Amino acid sequence: MYRPVLAAALSGASMGQLRHWRKNPPVFEPEHRTPTNRVLYSYRDVVALRTIVYLRQNDATSLQGIRKSIRNLRQLGMVDHLSEYKLVRVGDTIVLVEDEEAIDLLKRPGNSVLAELVDVFGEFEGRVGQVLPFQRPVAGVLVDPEVRGGFPVVEGTRVGYDQVAGLMADSVPAEKISQFFPSVTTEAARAAQQFAAYVEKFEVHSADRVAG
Repeated sequence: MYRPVLAAALSGASMGQLRHWRKNPPVFEPEHRTPTNRVLYSYRDVVALRTIVYLRQNDATSLQGIRKSIRNLRQLGMVDHLSEYKLVRVGDTIVLVEDEEAIDLLKRPGNSVLAELVDVFGEFEGRVGQVLPFQRPVAGVLVDPEVRGGFPVVEGTRVGYDQVAGLMADSVPAEKISQFFPSVTTEAARAAQQFAAYVEKFEVHSADRVAG
């Protein structure tokens, strides 16, 4: 599970956008909340968020259009988690891509159209800046649903990036991280620190960015 700030960093959304998208009527709500109503995002929630960030890039698609497209998707009988569907923008509409078929969800719902598949796992330009690759946001940090449920780890280990970055924040140099985690090299420790600094920028600045 991801705290909102980590979900924001991995999806390219701002903290303000995540809050706005959960409001009624919601664009997207996470799968999990704690008993104290604390929001937590899953791996597939972040995949869905990256799709929304892609659709919203450069204000190319309105939030109202995305809501309508998701509603039409459900009316077509597609009721699984949003991450299960590949939604792309074609001109001024949004389409669902399935195998060799692309179905319009916005302008002419249900009609077949031509579309190219977009890889939202890769790097792309989002509305609030560059969105890093999902599964390797920085070299040396891995996001894999088969490893700790997708929590970012030092690649080749099960050591969370935050465990390493926390030690370095406490003045442990990268060269000595292996004394605590023998599988973490100096280079990998610096990668974890780099990713932690990226996440921290979302916590400090992202909430002030425009929602929508």
